[in-house]
Amino acid sequence: MKTPQRGPRPVSAASRSAAPTGKVRIIGGRWRGTRLAVADAPGLRPTSDRVRETLFNWLMPVLPGARVLDLFAGSGALGLEALSRGAASAVLVERDPALAAELRALTARLQGGEAATVAQADALAWLAAQPRAGEGAPGFDLAFVDPPFAAGLWNTVWPVLLPTLAPSAWLYVESPADAAIDLPGDWLPHREGATREVRYAVYRRLAS
Repeated sequence: MKTPQRGPRPVSAASRSAAPTGKVRIIGGRWRGTRLAVADAPGLRPTSDRVRETLFNWLMPVLPGARVLDLFAGSGALGLEALSRGAASAVLVERDPALAAELRALTARLQGGEAATVAQADALAWLAAQPRAGEGAPGFDLAFVDPPFAAGLWNTVWPVLLPTLAPSAWLYVESPADAAIDLPGDWLPHREGATREVRYAVYRRLAS
């Protein structure tokens, strides 16, 4: 693990619609302690520190050198935590222009932040435009799927997401505790947990 470095202060909100109302922090790795602004935006619900601590303990062997995709990035807490802990690169996809601008400003200030690419786009449209893994692209090794709960996008996203993932990829899914997650049969649950409101689970694709 590299020596922890103090991160920048959170940048100003890019618009009134994304005014910061709270903060989360990166909890491990080289950017440990860096605070991320949580904007007042519809559906934005950052993964809690406790859940992220558990999640990244599970993912520790997977992260070094990984190519990461953080859909519905919001505050960027998942993708940036992965980079902080050793992932090689991360694409953070966020539809809201103000939130995307916030992420770009933050990553520009972080030492090594160039490993993060922020795509301001609708997640489903962005995925549909990406090459399939093995067709000129290596595919992502790890994807985080944590959409706004009210949108109910989990099962809608699989047809466009899964082809972009590497053959032995890992997948993190966060959903309401009672949501039905229907992944294809070659994806098996690896670890999972729950709070009263949220189910969080890591899946692994069986290598063919």
